[in-house]
Amino acid sequence: MTDPETIVRLAAKGDGVTQSGRHVKGAVPGDVINSEGAIEAGPHRAEPPCQHFGACGGCQLQHADEETLRAFVTDRVVNAAKGQGIEVAQLLDTHLSPPSSRRRATLHAARLGKGAVLGFREAGSHRIVDLAQCDILAPALAQSLPSIKALVLALGGKGCIDVGLSLCDQGLDLSLATIAMDSLAATEALLEFARANQVARVSVDQGFGPETLWEPDPVSITLSGVPVPFPVGAFLQATRDAEDRMVADARMWLDGSGAVIDLFAGLGTFAMGLRAGRKVLAVEADRAAHMACKAGGARAPGQVYALHRDLFRSPLQPSELARFDAALLDPPRAGAKAQIAEIAASDLPRLVYVSCNPSSWSRDAATLVEAGFKLEALRPVGQFRWSTHVELVSLFTR
Repeated sequence: MTDPETIVRLAAKGDGVTQSGRHVKGAVPGDVINSEGAIEAGPHRAEPPCQHFGACGGCQLQHADEETLRAFVTDRVVNAAKGQGIEVAQLLDTHLSPPSSRRRATLHAARLGKGAVLGFREAGSHRIVDLAQCDILAPALAQSLPSIKALVLALGGKGCIDVGLSLCDQGLDLSLATIAMDSLAATEALLEFARANQVARVSVDQGFGPETLWEPDPVSITLSGVPVPFPVGAFLQATRDAEDRMVADARMWLDGSGAVIDLFAGLGTFAMGLRAGRKVLAVEADRAAHMACKAGGARAPGQVYALHRDLFRSPLQPSELARFDAALLDPPRAGAKAQIAEIAASDLPRLVYVSCNPSSWSRDAATLVEAGFKLEALRPVGQFRWSTHVELVSLFTR
């Protein structure tokens, strides 16, 4: 028997934490852990909307109310800055994506007996939760799940299939990986599925890279009004609303800047949004994404140019950065240590840093601050609703 304790915050992985540092799975701030270790619900506990919550690993925080979700995302970002001794001049309102807004996801599927299962994996397990509902996926993706499950059954074979789903301009983009298309019947079933469901594209990776088997019209994704070719497996912001919010922040913060360089540009998500009234150079290492950005830039009303370059192995040097009035940086989760070092050594006066990992961002931010930059503005972003994945957009000036 122990004394009752109240949960005061959420840890990074979603556990409730008491003042004494005790971690309690499934608890939220305001809950009381009684003397027997049971959770007594507090004012910030919400009724999970999904029947699979608790088993499905897709969500960790459906039992927390909106206030708690917002505080969790905010604290993760702010505490990352504080951990490096960085002061935030202006903390902007946290952006949370609404339910049913995810336009991309990777699910898993497998035949099981005479049926099939399709969904996210259980937390800490390879077992697949067969989704009967999903409150994070956009309706067009959620509504496609029964037909995709039927397709998995028709394809036959054993083992787990990775199912990539994205919403593009033309509709559903479906990619299947770790699958063997070793019969004519399987190919016919796949093509019939694509025709019957008016799918925009179907690609299959049998271990040698993705092959497109169905694409009646070239697939594209519209970025800030510009339709850009959408390569198979290309990175796409998880929700349209979060993309719009971050692009709007970048546009506002870089207002008045002349030439801008977009580092780790991908398809040109930010480059297309920043193109009005200035030249934008979009730098990307992935060749397919680079070529897509180049094609989009050629048809965009504005001046977007694309450069193919690996910024991990060959970051832009201070002499190259001197040609620009500002930069935007949106690196992978590992951050951009090498490129940040060159920015710190340059005379670049303004940098917008977008990050999907507060930990690597704070490390890079510390390097910038040491070089004379100031963290002018910071917005936490929670586009992966009900998950512990947190993002941000920030402005550094000097």
